[in-house]
Amino acid sequence: MGNWVENEGLSIFVVLVWLGLNVFLFWWYYLVYDVPPKFFYTRVLLGRIKCGRSASTSQNPELTPLAAEVNNEHKLRINVAMDECNRKIMMSQSSYEAFLRLPRTTEYLRSVLIAPFLSLLAIHTIAHLFNVEWSVQARVEEKGTLAAVLSGLGDKPKESYVNFFRQTIPNPTGGLYVAFTYLAGITGVVITLALILIITSSTKTIRRSYFEVFWYTHHLFVIFFIGLVIHGAGRIVRGQTAESLAEHNPEICYKNFSHWGKTEACPIPQFAGNPPMTWKWVVGPMFLYLCERLVRFWRSQQKVVITKVVIHPFKTIELQMMKKGFKMEVGQYIFVQCPAVSKLEWHPFTLTSAPEEDYFSIHVRIVGDWTEGLFNACGCDKQEFQEAWKLPKIAVDGPFGTASEDVFSYETVMLVGAGIGVTPFASVLKSVWYKYCHDATNLKLKKIYFYWLCRDTHAFEWFADLLQSLEAQMQERNNAEFLSYNIYLTGWDETQATHFVVHHEEEKDVITGLKQKTLYGRPNWENEFKTIAGKHPG
Repeated sequence: MGNWVENEGLSIFVVLVWLGLNVFLFWWYYLVYDVPPKFFYTRVLLGRIKCGRSASTSQNPELTPLAAEVNNEHKLRINVAMDECNRKIMMSQSSYEAFLRLPRTTEYLRSVLIAPFLSLLAIHTIAHLFNVEWSVQARVEEKGTLAAVLSGLGDKPKESYVNFFRQTIPNPTGGLYVAFTYLAGITGVVITLALILIITSSTKTIRRSYFEVFWYTHHLFVIFFIGLVIHGAGRIVRGQTAESLAEHNPEICYKNFSHWGKTEACPIPQFAGNPPMTWKWVVGPMFLYLCERLVRFWRSQQKVVITKVVIHPFKTIELQMMKKGFKMEVGQYIFVQCPAVSKLEWHPFTLTSAPEEDYFSIHVRIVGDWTEGLFNACGCDKQEFQEAWKLPKIAVDGPFGTASEDVFSYETVMLVGAGIGVTPFASVLKSVWYKYCHDATNLKLKKIYFYWLCRDTHAFEWFADLLQSLEAQMQERNNAEFLSYNIYLTGWDETQATHFVVHHEEEKDVITGLKQKTLYGRPNWENEFKTIAGKHPG
């Protein structure tokens, strides 16, 4: 229980504070639209969905602007969190960075921010559909009702109106007319379609199989936020003006609506629309995002030189590069663009070099159109030697921080990688090797448990050399226990199994060339955790 609280406590606290804030905002805006007399006639006109007091003085929560206001607060946090997720926190090794990483930003963004945002967006949209129907219906009601009188305001000169629907169109065409002729309707349709495309293209299947579709569709966020900012410019949510309230008390005058304007006690009420509010929530994060994009553009224009291209087994290539002023920490990642493949696409890759090396490198596994294009652009599809000047131009943005940077802050660490996902630990282990060779006494890190799971034997080949170097170095220094590595092969055929059995008794492993033998199947994590916890109490 204690471990669970330690691991999940901060995340749960953040979620509870977040949900509590949303409940507070929901209740606050309930009171804003339900209690003040300013929206008395708006509530009468639109009934239960728009809410508050109808002609019978019943009270109901104000759904449409209420959901919109809470959504505004969601937009602010989604803007900030999306930017945070995209950057993975640029400040390195700070307490602020550690705090933000704890709730696992991507999952936090998906579950805590987007889910309530979509729910409130659905409420907002559905409530507006009812509002439109109520407004259209009020225009065709029999004369003599309060709703008909309210809808007729504004038809004469110098009168303001409360019913935004200004034409007499019978149902059911009224709703479609509003959706495609009014600014609020058009922008509402556009931003809803943009959001649907963004969400559907963000599914795991689309991201992995059709990354370009995900990449380009995600940039509909520009249209989405432009639509949000101007969505309220039509001012369809209208309330009584302060000057009119001073002369016309709606809670008294609604009973004698047929005499409005005929007595000084109840002049014709005047109305005004609520000014657009979304821009106040969006402008700050959008300004920060624009600044960040400008910084990225400036950094991406700095010259990058590919010094070496190495073709590894398992459809993997290594790009070694140099860039003036480039500084990195272990396990960080960069965004890479190759204009010869695509002038718009940027793809993230973990750095596999160590900070102590005079170059930085990435390993790219060929699994899609873009990586295939990069493979061909670097001449890896050709047999002859490729001249350096023929290598493609590369733009690099970064590096950006990850949790791997904290590896040297602990005495004992556990590293787990699967397949090509081992790349951040290449950087970590290289840096450990350099630090250990230079000054092992000042190294806080005393023990590393390294786990690597692969389906195919070829995946081990490009990484085995590094492990062999580390193994030899530790043995020379009589500290073979410093690095404990466990390599698991999760897939093999009958021929391979026979080969493994025949060579099992040899001094070095038949697959990796290491003294530590490769294990087959998958680790029993419960046993692994218990064993390590037993060796390192606390």
